[in-house]
Amino acid sequence: MVSRGTMGDKYRSFLDAENVKDVEWRFGAPPNYDVVNKLFEEGQTTIWPAGSLEDKVQNLVKTWEMEIFHKARLEDFKTLDPYKFTLSINGRKGLTMREIKEIKGAYNAMLQTQLPEHYRIYNPADESSESSHIVFTTAFPRGFALEILQVYTGPPVIVYKFRHWGFMEGPFKGQAPSGEKAEFHGIAIFELGEDSKIVKVELFYDRGELIGGLMMGEKTVGSSGETASSCPILRSTG
Repeated sequence: MVSRGTMGDKYRSFLDAENVKDVEWRFGAPPNYDVVNKLFEEGQTTIWPAGSLEDKVQNLVKTWEMEIFHKARLEDFKTLDPYKFTLSINGRKGLTMREIKEIKGAYNAMLQTQLPEHYRIYNPADESSESSHIVFTTAFPRGFALEILQVYTGPPVIVYKFRHWGFMEGPFKGQAPSGEKAEFHGIAIFELGEDSKIVKVELFYDRGELIGGLMMGEKTVGSSGETASSCPILRSTG
């Protein structure tokens, strides 16, 4: 598994000065996690001992999320093998990095649904990588925190339980901010190759837990559902 760099983000690897240079960042600059790290520290249920398996897995998952949402070029990925990697949601066919790009980003890959289109409050088919990022960074201005609740098996096949949460303090698809916490829980399986890079991720969770938590505010009269990011260069994210 990855090791932490120096002078970078304390919960994610490869965000130190040496590792951010020469990277093609999707939104023009490396992400800044100071705000969401504060949310994480205020809301985490367990503080894992430094160097424990749970701590290492939490770092790996947070680093992987950083890369898959923010890095644009395959050659810049360090946690995963971009030529072997597949991502599967709730037992669906695994998506390659090329297929994730074709459906316009990780948000759309992770929020796939079989709901009829007229029931989709968030419709991946209508969103680009940029618009999906704006939708969620606007709804969660303090970010969307992640914690590892339990690790069942260690590498090379890592199975863990996780929790994601944030506070809806911005609008979402025509819904006014509720200020309420939106969260969901799930199970994940990470498979590492011989070089300890991720080659397969399977995520299992209820998409409705997240979307439902974003529907608690009042409907905005006359809203088209369009939003504007609270951060012009989209750097402070979960």
